[in-house]
Amino acid sequence: MKEAALVLDAKAILAEGPSWDEQTQQLIWVDINGHKINLFDPVTGKNQSFDTGQHACAAVRKESGGMMVTLRDGFYSFNPKTKELTSIYDPESHLSGNRFNDGKCDPQGRFWAGTMVLEGEEGDASLYRLDPDLSVHTMLKGATVSNGMAWDPAKNVMYYIDTPTKKIMAYDYHPDTGYITNGRTAVAVSEERENPDGMTIDDEGMLWTAFFGGWGVVRFNPETGEALSEISVPAAQVTSCTFGGAAMDELYITTARDGLSDEDLKDQPHAGGIFMVKPGVSGAPSYPFRG
Repeated sequence: MKEAALVLDAKAILAEGPSWDEQTQQLIWVDINGHKINLFDPVTGKNQSFDTGQHACAAVRKESGGMMVTLRDGFYSFNPKTKELTSIYDPESHLSGNRFNDGKCDPQGRFWAGTMVLEGEEGDASLYRLDPDLSVHTMLKGATVSNGMAWDPAKNVMYYIDTPTKKIMAYDYHPDTGYITNGRTAVAVSEERENPDGMTIDDEGMLWTAFFGGWGVVRFNPETGEALSEISVPAAQVTSCTFGGAAMDELYITTARDGLSDEDLKDQPHAGGIFMVKPGVSGAPSYPFRG
């Protein structure tokens, strides 16, 4: 079993949503509970942080410049140069107990982002799609903790995780319209595993899934549901992963230290850090927003 190495001792409360910017060769990531959007340069080791004043849930590069992000209360555009945040739309202004969670762009440059229930009823969260014309569409309802997403362009399939279900769902993905149909279970996570969180896909169509509380990332075959291999991470709360690097063969992994005791932190002093491993395959790019 390969082990990921620490590349940034960020000590983030809840590092999440890694996204690789191929233009700048930097990793975009968020510290949700630390209210920060981050830019990390693996070559120099420099990390730049931007305080958002509220939960910073996901961030992706915009083709037109800057970023598209979700904060606790909806979709925003963000200009790192001026540090200006511009609100676009909050589809859940009526659900104060929810916040946004994971988000990323599909191959056509639409920004998908889901919510999670902090206080309220299970099933009150949803998955949304922000199109380049800034229209917002509800794609799935009935979620509780909307999480990992990945697309297989060769098969026109989208994968999605609602964490408490312990399933990776597959949907027929219609690239022209951005709609999804025919939901079915691709991977039923075994009971002995912890909670599936963020996710990415490699060039062989295999899924890399982070496990919160599981000390690692697992590679699954979505056709068979089989676990193929694992990456060990020296932090229990593994939140997400994405491919990056010049050859797209480096897997960057985010972790959290939220809720860990002093005793826990003795065993995992780098919890909340960013880790990296070369897993032996290359992976999908982080698609930019085309707005």
